[in-house]
This record gives sequence, C-alpha cells and structure tokens, in this order.
Amino acid sequence: MKQKDLALIVVVVFISIIASLFISNALITAPKNRQTKVEVVEPISADFPTPDNKYFNSNALDPTQLIQIGDTNNAKPFNGQ
Repeated sequence: MKQKDLALIVVVVFISIIASLFISNALITAPKNRQTKVEVVEPISADFPTPDNKYFNSNALDPTQLIQIGDTNNAKPFNGQ
C-alpha cells in the first residue's frame, strides 16, 4: 500500500464520519423533542361504594332462585309414557 492510498483512505473515512454525523442528527430528534403528554390515570382504591338500595334490598327479586311452574315432579318429561 502506498502513502497516497493511506492518505486517501483517511480522508474518505473522515468525510464519511462527518456526513454520517449530519445525517444522524437530521434523522434522530433530540430528547427534548420526544416529550409527549399522556393522560394521568387515577389509582385504584380498595374502597367500594355501597350499592343503591333501590336495587339491592331484602325485598328485591332474586334471579338465581329456581322457578317451578306447575306441580310436576317428572324428571323425564319426554320419555314417551
């Protein structure tokens, strides 16, 4: 390798370093420009408000109770008897 070739390689490397510095600064924004405002969420608490007495009272209907229509005790109503 000649002295001229080494000098040319050093100059090309130096120019490519400068060019990559300017290109990266143009493409990658500064940290101050990357700030974003986000919505703040309220923390979850263990306190639970009492439900409305209009719906949750001792006289309210219980939808989980079994409703039987008629006096039949037949467990197999479609067995063909």
